[in-house]
Amino acid sequence: MIRNNWTREEIAEIYNAPVLELIYRAATVHRQHHDAQEVQVCTLLSVKTGGCPEDCAYCPQAARYHTDVKVHKLMEVEEVMQKAIEAKETGSTRFCMGAAWREVRDNKDFDKVLDMVKGVSTLGMEVCCTLGMLSNEQAEKLKAAGLYAYNHNLDTSEEFYGDIISTRTYKDRLDTLEHVRKAKISVCSGGIIGMGEGEGDRIGMLLTLATLPEHPESVPVNALVPVEGTPLEDQEKVSVWEMVRMIATARIIMPRAMVRLSAGRVRMTLEEQALCFMAGANSIFAGDKLLTTPNPGTILDQAMFQVLNLRPRQAYKNLEKVSA
Repeated sequence: MIRNNWTREEIAEIYNAPVLELIYRAATVHRQHHDAQEVQVCTLLSVKTGGCPEDCAYCPQAARYHTDVKVHKLMEVEEVMQKAIEAKETGSTRFCMGAAWREVRDNKDFDKVLDMVKGVSTLGMEVCCTLGMLSNEQAEKLKAAGLYAYNHNLDTSEEFYGDIISTRTYKDRLDTLEHVRKAKISVCSGGIIGMGEGEGDRIGMLLTLATLPEHPESVPVNALVPVEGTPLEDQEKVSVWEMVRMIATARIIMPRAMVRLSAGRVRMTLEEQALCFMAGANSIFAGDKLLTTPNPGTILDQAMFQVLNLRPRQAYKNLEKVSA
């Protein structure tokens, strides 16, 4: 049964269950709603890098931090199309384009992004964007161009949010999700663990997502990758068991969602990733980079799929294709 009336106490009880029982329950729910041998392979490309005015404490693309990230202007449509074709040839069925913007502005750059969306949508891939805050009208334009999904993470709980970001509010994020949903674009929203938050904050973030009027179709679970020069550069690595608890809880309370094992995989062994798949993760991001942070390469992922007998999930499975 799909529920949108979860309570904090119910989610906390699930999250804190004995870990092997939690994995078993999540795996059972996973099999009721998904093919457990299928994992969607996604590619995330930074189409405009660095120079962002936001102060997200985890992000090396913020202009105010001194990191190794070099600022690059918006890529050309032809170059993005070539990257999308390469991603499709290596098994990706979802292509996400990220721009280091605080918000979308109605200008030539946004027009160029709309052309990118139109182009990639002709390849038969699920097209996703993450561009910052959106208005209703901008969401409608993206939808008309053929956008399939929009990513806008909550990052953490509302209570802890101000410790990580001060340049926009939690309500700003929720408003963007509402605009995306209103435009009938698939919603992708999750968060990051390992930023200094408590378990209550992780539970709080999951509560917010699971009590939206409609669950996100996609829930990325990221482990912080500390970057030198950012305020969180000295944060300790989260354990695989913390990732497993987040993934399993998300799977149980949002059973139809794609739960994406996202940033942080580069620091996980194959066995640790296998535990995450057992707990209900059914999507990964492929390629050497996730925007600007390291990610396992395609060859390693193909070897992992072979060892675990996993196969790539097809694009648009169980859903109507968005027409361009």
